[in-house]
Amino acid sequence: MGCAISGLATKTEFSQRDREEAAAAAAAAHLSEEQVQMIKDSWKVIRDDIAKVGIIMFVRLFETHPECKDVFFLFRDVQDLERLRTNRELRAHGLRVMSFIEKSVARLDQPERLEALAVELGKSHYHYNAPPKYYNYVGAEFICAVQPILKERWTAELEEAWKTMFQYVSSLMRQGYQDESARQRNLAASPKDRLDKKNTAL
Repeated sequence: MGCAISGLATKTEFSQRDREEAAAAAAAAHLSEEQVQMIKDSWKVIRDDIAKVGIIMFVRLFETHPECKDVFFLFRDVQDLERLRTNRELRAHGLRVMSFIEKSVARLDQPERLEALAVELGKSHYHYNAPPKYYNYVGAEFICAVQPILKERWTAELEEAWKTMFQYVSSLMRQGYQDESARQRNLAASPKDRLDKKNTAL
């Protein structure tokens, strides 16, 4: 999500079936009106600590999935994860991710705007070399980071609501990544290849 990414990760190629599965997953992750309201109410508390949550989220991400650190060239060589808690770049990146989450929450009752936002972010992640397998990790670490902040407000129902939201957003991002992957493959094809494909379709 706005990642400063190294060239280590390999861009993944996707089939039409992959894109259809991503679209189906996005459609399946449906939030009820009650869940939307629960998320919005809890966000009012979370947003007072967004910088803290952003840092905790990424330090936990690097602890639980150390391979993720390799795609962030700024943090790749940092061995002492505790040092990252005061790292200005990580703080800035965490705030960017939290800003995206805030925009997503604000658009939960405007599905077309949320879809456009998440799909576009997925497309940009193709160019960051940030593959879709990492997207769900961020949602899981966000949930772990906000539980202590919400304290007694945190319930199993609220956790399920946030999980569903991240599942939905991640699916849309994956869809955007795959669409951009297909577009770039088409652009990379020679004019003759594109003409042959067009003639075959006819």
